[in-house]
Amino acid sequence: MSKPPMLQIRDVETFYGKIQALRGITLDVHEGEIVTLIGANGAGKSTLMMTVCGEPHAARGQIIYDGRDITRLPTHEIMRLQISQSPEGRRIFPRMTVMENLQMGAAVADPAHFDEDMKRAFELFPRLKDRKDQRGGTLSGGEQQMLAIARALMARPKLLLLDEPSLGLAPLVVKQIFEVIKELNESQGLTVFLVEQNAYHALKLAHQGHVIVNGKITMSGTGTELLAREEVRAAYLEGGAH
Repeated sequence: MSKPPMLQIRDVETFYGKIQALRGITLDVHEGEIVTLIGANGAGKSTLMMTVCGEPHAARGQIIYDGRDITRLPTHEIMRLQISQSPEGRRIFPRMTVMENLQMGAAVADPAHFDEDMKRAFELFPRLKDRKDQRGGTLSGGEQQMLAIARALMARPKLLLLDEPSLGLAPLVVKQIFEVIKELNESQGLTVFLVEQNAYHALKLAHQGHVIVNGKITMSGTGTELLAREEVRAAYLEGGAH
């Protein structure tokens, strides 16, 4: 019998006040996969990611992670279940050094692994090692994104949630960030749920992809299938394949 998905999102509806942001979202994230959700700005991508994290809670539907219903759990409890998020806009601690940011990420992990995890973070992102004593707020946008991902990894997640990791970054840095995501998945089997506007890079990476429009999933398939679809190319890839 095949294993159930690591993350199951079932008929989820989310509201901001009276405004409905998600309209019956259903999707699965299987262990060891990269699953990508693409869509235009305001389509509901980040809202879905935040709903998984319990902020806001789903008004209807169910979110099951690792066999456990987390739909109503508070955010701090969800984050203790080996789910880690690199949020949209990075949200690092600007007054803290790179090292201190990484220590904050490791707060929920076993301290015995700290040195090993720090070494791994610096191998993935050598620029962070060069800046380990520098305040987060003085880093470039690309370095801050690297720090946000490295901080999320310090929690030793089984599921990594990445919200718009390429937003506002130069194409070369975007390429580097996506290479790291691919390496984490291939070498460590890390399960990744990725929300992205950069459809080309995200779908190239994805085992499974979904398109969200106005809070509804309108298309699903493998990353390769979606990249080949004319309507996806027209809506999301024109001029976007750097």
